[in-house]
Formats: sequence, C-alpha cells, structure tokens
Amino acid sequence: MKKAFKEAYGHDADAVYFSPGRVNLIGEHTDYNGGFVFPCALSFGTYLLIRKNGEKHINFRSLNVPKVVKVSLDNLTQRLEDNSWANYPLGVFAQFVKRGVKFDEGYDIMIWGNVPNGAGLSSSAALEVATAFALNDQLGTGYNRTELALIGQKAEHEFALVMCGIMDQFASANGKKDHAIFLNCDTLDFELVPVKLEGVKVVISNTHSPHKLDSGAYNSRVAQCKLAVEQINKVRPIKFLAELTEEEFKKVEHAITDEVAHKRARHVVGEVQRTTDAVKALKAGDLEKFGKLMNASHVSLRDDYEVTGPELDAMAEAAWKIDGVIGSRMTGGGFGGCTVSLVKDEAIDEFIEKVGAEYEAKIGIKPDFYIAEIGDGAKRVE
Repeated sequence: MKKAFKEAYGHDADAVYFSPGRVNLIGEHTDYNGGFVFPCALSFGTYLLIRKNGEKHINFRSLNVPKVVKVSLDNLTQRLEDNSWANYPLGVFAQFVKRGVKFDEGYDIMIWGNVPNGAGLSSSAALEVATAFALNDQLGTGYNRTELALIGQKAEHEFALVMCGIMDQFASANGKKDHAIFLNCDTLDFELVPVKLEGVKVVISNTHSPHKLDSGAYNSRVAQCKLAVEQINKVRPIKFLAELTEEEFKKVEHAITDEVAHKRARHVVGEVQRTTDAVKALKAGDLEKFGKLMNASHVSLRDDYEVTGPELDAMAEAAWKIDGVIGSRMTGGGFGGCTVSLVKDEAIDEFIEKVGAEYEAKIGIKPDFYIAEIGDGAKRVE
C-alpha cells in the first residue's frame, strides 16, 4: 500500500490506520429496534493511508476499486451520484464538517480492505470507522470511539442511504481481541465479554451470494418494525420493540393488525431474549446452550424476518448435520452474505469439506470458509 500510495501521489503517506470488519455471534436486526447485539471485531478489515496535500480537494483512491474520486473542499457535504464507493469515506468528512470542523487543505487518501465485499462482514462500517478514526487523529478533534461509531453510522444513513443500526460501526470502533461486545443499542451501554472457546473455533462461511442491503429490502424491514411500534402504541406506549419481554409482547401483539409487521416484531422480541440468554450461557461456559440459541436465531430470521434466502438456508442446514457443530446461523443483514458457526476443532476439516460440497451441489456456487480470529477495534498502525 505504501508503494502504491507513493506511485499514485508522488510522496509517502504520513500515517497508516486500520479498522476491522465484524461478525455478529447473535442478535440480528435488533440494533435499529433498540435491542441487544453480540458482535466481535475480526482480524481483517480496512487499511487507510493518508497525507495532507496542501490543495483544495481530497483524492480518494482504493486498491479494491479502480476509479479515483476527487472532491473539492467546497463540496464535502454533497453526496456523490452513481452510488460511488467514495460516498462511505466522504460521508464521514461531511459529518466532521457538520460538527463545525474546518478543512483548510485537502488530503490524499489510499484505501485497501480484505473484508470480502458483500459478505455481510461490514466492509462499509470498517471503511467509515477507519476514515473517522484517521480524521480524529489527524485533526485532534478528541471524539471518543462511540462518537466515531455514530459518525460512521450517520455517514451510512446520509451518503450510502442505508438506515443501518449502530452495531457494525460500534464493533469496528470498540472491538477488543478475544472479546465480544454485549451492546444495548438504545443506551449504547456495553460490556466486553471474554470469548473462551476451549477446543472450538468460530468459522465464517461465505455463500458468495452478495447481499445488497441498499436494495430496499433492509430499509423495508426498518419500516415494518416502525409500523409495529406505531400499532402497539395504541395499547401501550413504547419507543422500541426491544422494550417488550416475550410475555409482554403476547399481551399487546393483537394491536399489530399488519400480518407482516407482526412477524417482524415477533422475531425482534424473541431475538433480544435469545441474545441475553446466549451471553449468560457463554459466561457460564455453556456452549451447547449458546449453539442452540444460534440455531433458533436462524430459524426466526428465516421464518419471521424472512431475510435468509436459499443460500444462507442451504449453508446453515448443511452445518446442522455435522456432529461437531455446536451452532450455526446467518450473520449480518441477510439476503446473502455469510453464516457463523461454532465448530469443534476436530470437526473443522469435515465441516469445510461436507458443508462446502453440499452447498455447492444445492446452490451451484463454491463457498469460502474463514477461521475467525477476534481482533481489536480501530487503531493507528504507524
């Protein structure tokens, strides 16, 4: 990257930053509903090289995308057309401007990421947080990691036009090696929980069916949950679905007259409970229970939230047949992307071979498998 930076811009970079992708162990589509999630940062992510250029524009280059994007300092709050990849980092610059930060000169920026694009492992959040962390460090603005995550989330809302919850950016900013983040998405209170997996690995299976969150399916789920909240409010005031226990939900669910919104709400309320139970199980060393809750999460995402699709279902169903698999579920927004599985060490080779073969036979695509290393959040590398 340093060599590419020098070739592209004619001088060396001033600094190198890194921000990780994430995998969510359990707690899906609960974040924008004010509920709990349980993600961890991964050891792969996005690298960003930066240097002030003394000019009145910012140059965005990526080794993953051939197109160079040049933006004038006068246009930092304007979204680029054609869904340009540069909207992700540009959206972060816009948030700094909106917070009163003045940019007197531009930057040369070079980006490269090894989070597989479209895998649902948050390549976009890693890019947003890397940009926010770099600008915070370069400008000395003093924002904490949670504020940087919120800046990244706002960039995604306003420039990528995806109404995502806070989980992805929060995990990328606040991750800690060998820990998962038990996060309350309403209050942003969080606890770092050690992930102690004796003789067990976290295996990510990439369906290579790219998920497209901005296709509208994600935003329509957000709207359906909002409708459920509005209808429940006729009988009981709530701000988020996640405020309701399963028992409380049973008492008010009759108020949701829209059948689809009812199913979406039932998933959210159940998933919040499963996430809380799963964290308790992990702390108690009860991996079997954790695995059962992962499986139940997938079933709910398949039947009630309807975000899995044939690829993710085929991957999870193949995994459930393997003896050494403790649990397996889709992870991320859905509609393609990845599953996450807890697999006993001695079963990993069989898992990769058999799940890969069954998935390819059923779907016609060759999947990829990654043994996940749980890493740290955003940092300056040098």
